[in-house]
Amino acid sequence: MDVRSMERIVKETLSLGRKVLVEPEAKELLRLASFPVPKSRVVKDVTAALEAAREIGFPVALKLVSPDIIHKSDAGGVFLNIMNEKEIEEKWSSVILGVADDYPTALIEGFLVEEMAPRGAEVIVGAIRDEQFGPAVMFGIGGVTVEIMKDVSFRLAPITREEAFEMMGEVKGFPILTGYRGQTIKDLGAIADALIKLGDIMGRVDGLKELEINPLIVHERGAVVADARAVLE
Repeated sequence: MDVRSMERIVKETLSLGRKVLVEPEAKELLRLASFPVPKSRVVKDVTAALEAAREIGFPVALKLVSPDIIHKSDAGGVFLNIMNEKEIEEKWSSVILGVADDYPTALIEGFLVEEMAPRGAEVIVGAIRDEQFGPAVMFGIGGVTVEIMKDVSFRLAPITREEAFEMMGEVKGFPILTGYRGQTIKDLGAIADALIKLGDIMGRVDGLKELEINPLIVHERGAVVADARAVLE
């Protein structure tokens, strides 16, 4: 874990007067902690987006990068499974026009062009620094459903591998990961590793208040960070 480089990202962001890491910054923070993240490039114009997509290889995701728009999906700023160059041009125009209408004062830093992760089970893992109790980690079944179901578990960090497995077993959606209705059994060890690592990050990297991966896409072997965000102190 490259704590020095991670703290540099935090300090540089705070020096700009921002309290939130945009997705590429949050993913770079996680990459420095050995989390698997998709190949990606941040681009400023559609020409660069087309070049990045060719380099990464279709299908790709196109995501808005703005410190003023935290929930990108709600703002129409996320497009997945883009299959060709024509789609990139169409989606780019759609986002630009939509943001201009709905978020006229938002700072747009660019767009993230990113390889599509293989489909799998979506979970949410995160860490917070509580003023009273200190660092804690969280687990739940991911995607938008976590906001509806509130089906999550918490532990004070640092946690053991055994505690990570206990957290998973406490949520009602746990069977989704263990072969429910013919689904493949997912890599619970990869989730446990992510939870332990998040607790370690929160305990060692100064300036972080919240760090969230939603979703972490879990496969039969391994897991990949599909989206991430961080809030700074």
